[in-house]
Order: sequence, then structure tokens, then C-alpha cells
Amino acid sequence: IKNALLIPLMNAVRGMSSSGGPTPPFTTLSVSRPAETITHVEICRPEKRNAMNKAFWLEMVDCFNQITEDSECRVVVFSGAGKLFTSGIDLMGMASDILQPEGDDTARISWNVRRIITKYQETFSVIEKCPKPVIVAIHGACIGGGVDLITACDIRLCTQDAWFQVKEVDIGLAADVGTLQRLPRVIGSRSLVNELAFTARKMYADEAKSCGLVSRIFPDKDTMMAGALEMAGEIASKSPVAVQGTKVNLIYSRDHSVPEALNYINTWNMSMLQTQDLMKSAQAAMEKKSLKDITFSKL
Repeated sequence: IKNALLIPLMNAVRGMSSSGGPTPPFTTLSVSRPAETITHVEICRPEKRNAMNKAFWLEMVDCFNQITEDSECRVVVFSGAGKLFTSGIDLMGMASDILQPEGDDTARISWNVRRIITKYQETFSVIEKCPKPVIVAIHGACIGGGVDLITACDIRLCTQDAWFQVKEVDIGLAADVGTLQRLPRVIGSRSLVNELAFTARKMYADEAKSCGLVSRIFPDKDTMMAGALEMAGEIASKSPVAVQGTKVNLIYSRDHSVPEALNYINTWNMSMLQTQDLMKSAQAAMEKKSLKDITFSKL
């Protein structure tokens, strides 16, 4: 990070601290606005190692649905409070749903379990469905459900002490809320994905970067959060029509063939090219102005 930006960014990082606890009405999330167009969401259960309890799974959906509708927000930074990112699912808090599902017979129990899993899958799919780019900043442990969460994010950063673990086989189940579906698309090596999922071994920061799980490593959390905020500011300075359209099409392209994706962007841009943002951006480039000096309308 450039020295001229370091002091204001570090001050903003301190303002992102979750010392005040969760943001009402949420009980597991702290939501703040470190800059006008940037939303910071933080898992805020540090006393429970940011374990994902029942409230968390519901509040994430409400939170990101609100962010999707927030025309002020252009980028999201996501992190964890306390000493680590997350220890994963709160087994004690979730035991009744998982171990004692309702139903009069096997068929009805199975339908109810399916409904529960579908609901929990939405907790992380909602990140992907949000058109605003989500930068996730990981420090310390990222276990189980944490890997499900970060693979649904757009950009992954971590600290040198971060480690990742697909933990589900160790507690007797196959991961079912996103890791097995998204991690193979994030990491280029299917063999490595299989190894991590079958053995539940820990992956440390350097290996995570070399395989593409994260794109940058920082020496400590404060430096990482400053880096995340700088990156978010860079993204937020650009046309929201361009940025959000890019995210939508990147995800569509991941899940479709090249011809289908080309047709989709063709249809998308037949309307999206008719924006004032295109002319404003081109004029800024010709005049050698920074996009941060250009005002783009809310989206």
C-alpha cells in the first residue's frame, strides 16, 4: 500500500472494529460503512470463535438481500472479529436441526432435512447472487463452513497466519452448502480439491496462494484490512453499471458454455452499453483523470 494512503486507511480500519458488538437487529453480524460506497460485514461472535449458529444462517440472507437493494453500496468487505475468521458450524447450536429433524416417517423426515439444507445453502449463495463484488479478508482459522463462505466470495485475501480446512468428513458428513461445488472451480487442481476434502488436512496461506484460493497474503490483520479497503475503494470508483455487470457475467460464464456466455453478454450489453457511464469513463481516460474524480449515478 502506498505510504500516502496508509494512515487514512489504517484509521478507517480502526473504525471498522467490531468493539461495539453486532449491529441491531443482527445478533451475529456487525455492519458498518467505512466509506460512502463500501459496506463492511463482519462475523461478530468472537467469544464463540465466530461459530455459525442458527441466527447467523438466517441473518446472512437478510443482510446480503439488503446490500443488494442498497443503491449507495458498490463493494462489500467481509471479515471475522477476534482472533480468527471462523471455526465453522456451531455444532451445539445446530444439533437439533441436524440430529433430530421432524417428520412422522423416513419420507417426511427426508423432505424436512432437504428443506433445512436448501435454506442453509442460500446463506452463502446469497453472496454470489449479490451483484456487488465481495472481498473476503481471512485471518487465522477458516474451518468447515468458513470455506463454504469464502468460495462464494469474489476476491479472497488472507494473513500469513491463515489456514483453511474442509472439515466436514471429520464430523461424519459430506460438505453440503457450497465447498464441493465451488472449490473445484476456484482451485485449478481437482486432485488437490479431492485431497483436501477427503483428508480434512489444513492448508496454510502460502499453499492457498499458490493454488489460487487467495490472491494476496498480508503480514497481519490490520494490514490486510487496509489492503482490502484500498482495493474496495478502487473498485467503488468505477462505474457500478460496469462492475456489477461484470460480476453477473463472470458467474454466468462459470456455469455455462462459452457460446452461451457470449450470447448472454451480447444480450446484456445491448442495453447496458446505453449508459452515460461509458462516455464519462472514456472522457476521463482521454483527459487523464482518475475515475475517483468522476461522479457516477447510483445503481
